[in-house]
Amino acid sequence: MPGPLKDAPSVPFYRDPTVRGLALQLALCLAIVLLAYAAIRNAAENLAHAQIASGFGFWNVTAGFDISQTLIDYNAQVSTFGRAFWVGLLNTLLVAGLGIVLVTILGFTIGVARLSKNFLVARLATSYVEFIRNVPLLLQLLFWYNAVLKALPDIAMSLTLPGGVILNNRGVFTPRPLFADGAQILGLLAAAVLGAIAFNVVAARSPRLQRAIGARFAATVLIAIGVPVAVLLVMGGPFAFDYPTVGRFNVRGGVEILPEFIALLFGLSIYTAAFIAEAVRAGLMAVSRGQIEAAEALGLRRTQTLRLIVIPQAMRVIIPPLTNQYLNLTKNSSLAVAIGYPDLMQIFAGTVLNITGQAVEVVVITMAVYLSISLATSLAMNLYGTRFALVER
Repeated sequence: MPGPLKDAPSVPFYRDPTVRGLALQLALCLAIVLLAYAAIRNAAENLAHAQIASGFGFWNVTAGFDISQTLIDYNAQVSTFGRAFWVGLLNTLLVAGLGIVLVTILGFTIGVARLSKNFLVARLATSYVEFIRNVPLLLQLLFWYNAVLKALPDIAMSLTLPGGVILNNRGVFTPRPLFADGAQILGLLAAAVLGAIAFNVVAARSPRLQRAIGARFAATVLIAIGVPVAVLLVMGGPFAFDYPTVGRFNVRGGVEILPEFIALLFGLSIYTAAFIAEAVRAGLMAVSRGQIEAAEALGLRRTQTLRLIVIPQAMRVIIPPLTNQYLNLTKNSSLAVAIGYPDLMQIFAGTVLNITGQAVEVVVITMAVYLSISLATSLAMNLYGTRFALVER
């Protein structure tokens, strides 16, 4: 019989794979810290040698420059660089928010149209995708701005559209509603939006409402839009409007929509929608043909099959690339500097940086803002994607 097993020889600790792995990771972390310290120290020395101030003291210094579009109060003689930052950030968020809504609608429409049985519709959708996504975005922005909007008539020859809308090469001028109490109106709209969100949260827990997608959408629109309008009618209005009028040198009254804003919104939406359309087409094609045949056997119409069976299953494939395109749209809005739209890049990373000369601080803040917006968008889309995830038994 074999003798008793001898104890295995002990391995020195420095040969232990776990210990060696931890040592390598610590060494890598230490190297990164040292490199970062060296870069920061070198930058500080260079700034001191060039007699350039550092720090964030510039934030409260008077800006002294005008901004063509502001969603909050801003005065060049009083407002600070910090205020200019918030103006640029809000302008960026406005374009990104409206762009996401437009590209979602247009992208899904084109993506479904590419799979249409109608020969003309499918070919037109294919031509749109192949042409738009292969032309650089910057060229498309310049086309919309210089070839379309700037080619419109001047003020003296302004085009008057139905509803009191005026169109010329300085932009679009629309009637402005006159509210008696702006704070009350904003509170009402905020309550309506929160009500719509709460309704969808409750509906997500109801099996019957989960299946009634059309009814849920109609109820959401009614709560978010119909209820505020009805309450305003009961309260007596806005319900007067300040209509724009064409003067000798400018347009007085109304709401001015800059051509730079229109060109950026159109360019971003049309370009990004081409990529979303392909993501939608891929998601729809990923659904088994048997699902569609089963729906047809049950007597469902094509629109019902698409809305109730195909799209809910395709969303698992669509959401990841859709999230990427939302992020691309937000980051591509920085190209606004090419056509003069006052977004965060143009105001803060452009004008403020040139005036203050504090490139490190300005660039770091700008990068942090875009990173925060992207992470928030990714988190929201990931949470939304969990609704369509497969649940294993």
